[in-house]
Amino acid sequence: MASPVNPKRVHIIKEFPHRNGNVVYWMGRDMRMNDNWAMLFAQSLGIKYKLSLAVVFVLIPEFLDATERTYGFMLKGFRETEKQLREKNIPFYLLTGTPEKVMPEFVQQHNVSHLIIDFNPLNIVEQYKSAVAKKIDASFYEVDAHNIVPARIASQKQEFGAYTIRPKIHRLLPEFLDEFPSVRKHPFEWNESVPVIDWTKAKKSLTIDRRVKEVDWIVPGESAAEKLMNDFLNERLNVYNEGRNDPTKNAQSGLSPYLHFGHLAPQRLALETVKLCGKDIREIVSKDKNGPPEIFQNEAALLEELIVRRELSDNYTLYNKNYETFEGFPNWAQLSHNEHRNDRREKIYTLEQFENALTHDELWNAAQIQMVHTGKMHGYMRMYWAKKILEWTPSVEEAMTIANYLNNRYELDGRDPNGYAGVAWSIGGVHDRAWFDRPVYGKIRYMNSNGCKRKFNVDEYVKQMKTVAAKF
Repeated sequence: MASPVNPKRVHIIKEFPHRNGNVVYWMGRDMRMNDNWAMLFAQSLGIKYKLSLAVVFVLIPEFLDATERTYGFMLKGFRETEKQLREKNIPFYLLTGTPEKVMPEFVQQHNVSHLIIDFNPLNIVEQYKSAVAKKIDASFYEVDAHNIVPARIASQKQEFGAYTIRPKIHRLLPEFLDEFPSVRKHPFEWNESVPVIDWTKAKKSLTIDRRVKEVDWIVPGESAAEKLMNDFLNERLNVYNEGRNDPTKNAQSGLSPYLHFGHLAPQRLALETVKLCGKDIREIVSKDKNGPPEIFQNEAALLEELIVRRELSDNYTLYNKNYETFEGFPNWAQLSHNEHRNDRREKIYTLEQFENALTHDELWNAAQIQMVHTGKMHGYMRMYWAKKILEWTPSVEEAMTIANYLNNRYELDGRDPNGYAGVAWSIGGVHDRAWFDRPVYGKIRYMNSNGCKRKFNVDEYVKQMKTVAAKF
């Protein structure tokens, strides 16, 4: 079987001459069976060499401030994945422990000759991959199943901003925006016993903070993700461009948790959006001096966020390993912050005050309440929220630490390149330019509540979030 996966998606971590054994897909970022280039690549190897195939996920006891909210969503989604894979004659293993220990053991015990992992640019995942690679005698491949244009192909360096990466991505879209084939029923049996997964025991094995509870407004899994995608495309896409920056309106897709956990492939959302237009994607996203054609304003706005902005975040975390810290800021922003380190702050708040929404600013508090209780903050409010943390903390380093901690702890889509890039943009001018110099902010873009009032009905948003808070 010829691989249906563009070879440019595949990054060789370690390769040996072929030998018989088993093929394993170490599932990580892309927690789904369908529309998954890593899954398809693993199966193509199995069929090509007539080898058995299994999927493995390593349930790490704690991960980047993730809580019961995060792990609960993930584990519920895996129940659907496990069932889908079983129907395709592909076993699913849920291993508990740290990857550098349990993956090499699994590879050795199950005679794995080909190991495939999906692409994730975060530092901690890069460290896991490196540690595993040193301990195994198996070919090891990384497949970018998350980006439409693979991050390593789109650019080989950190990009300055959307304006520099956009033409590179647009040029390559026709090559990579192809339809997914289906996963086949695997023809070669896995001739080893597969333990029945005890989901309750797995959850109890975690050493996480269980005070941040799961939310009930969103159902995990591929099926629910597909349903919400279709609902959005059919019912709300027509107001997306006009209403997406108004947190009082239901104009956003609500799909970010599914995209983060990989229950929905960004490429599937792009393909379905393009189908609605009946045009080549380049006609929809073209950016001449007049912008996209008027008829495609909503689709173009969605595809810009979904492809260019999201893949820019992957580019940032892939090529800038200081993405969580001051050292990851552009030089102009570092210089500007250093010049303003001793500026007087009008307000100073502790982590506890931020976490419990105890600032003087009702609008900021409302955004924090939305995140704490629902696991999702409106995209426009995320910018205001992070910038005010900069304004109300003693140092830019402390602001970064607090913003990333709260984002990772409460957001369903936290612990993600989008989140890290968003905080670095808000606080450190990443992917932005220098603005007018002002106290505390220096040349970092400024936001205030008056600007929000010009965008949307602030009082209505605060009222809505007070109603949310009253339920808890």
